[in-house]
Amino acid sequence: MSISRKVVASSLAAGLLSCVALGNLAVAQTAAPAVPAAAPADPGPLTANVSLTSDYRYRGISQSNLQPAIQGGFDYAHSSGFYIGNWNSSISWISDAASASGNSASAPIEMDFYAGYKYEWSKGFTADVGILQYYFPTSGATGFTTNPNTTELYAAQNFTFDSVTGYLKFSYAATTLFGFSNSAGSNYTDLTVNYDTGVWGLTLNAHAGYQYVAGTASGASVSNNSLYSYTDWKLGVTKDFGSGLTLGVAYLGTNAKKGAYVNPQGKALGGDTVLATLTKTF
Repeated sequence: MSISRKVVASSLAAGLLSCVALGNLAVAQTAAPAVPAAAPADPGPLTANVSLTSDYRYRGISQSNLQPAIQGGFDYAHSSGFYIGNWNSSISWISDAASASGNSASAPIEMDFYAGYKYEWSKGFTADVGILQYYFPTSGATGFTTNPNTTELYAAQNFTFDSVTGYLKFSYAATTLFGFSNSAGSNYTDLTVNYDTGVWGLTLNAHAGYQYVAGTASGASVSNNSLYSYTDWKLGVTKDFGSGLTLGVAYLGTNAKKGAYVNPQGKALGGDTVLATLTKTF
């Protein structure tokens, strides 16, 4: 997952942000891929998934320069409530940011590793706590001074009311956040609600989140918080075709400040868009 997590220029925080896309997830993810809290009821101890999406949006910001991405991962869930998993996606923001600052880098993939524990403390209410490591295998002279790899801790409350499911989740950056200088302590609050219509396998989806970016880049006149924090949202529908195949279509966007998250051509990476994602779960 990713936020325009990034900054472009004198530091990763200055270089990434010029052409990046800030968090999944899951939507996820948003597609918010790799968002354990959003996982459906346990279908078995070991599952895998693969997706094709028209744009990898993480926390509302494109991580693939507004282009399609391929994604996939696997999860293991123990009957005790412990789970562990990995999720991956093609990306372009690191190489885009390097290019914008006159450098070059090869970083075509994001790899997310997570582990946690879920506990149903009351019927329809499941608590979820865990740790998530975002890892970006990178080679080449990037010109970045801040490591984009990020560790987040998260806590979520999942809920089920008849045909309505969802969760409230809080994620906290224990390290610097996706290359932003001095950004440890950044956090993301995510509310997601789904409604199973019971008609044609259609489920309505709604999401709202707030990304707070802590810290101030060295030599900067404004804080990361005042420039790069933002709200994102999504409204969509998911069609279940059976046999683990689903198609999601959503309208999403952010209120990210103009110029905060742009690609090398100056186009906003957090603008409103329609996103389509085809997923197969095994």
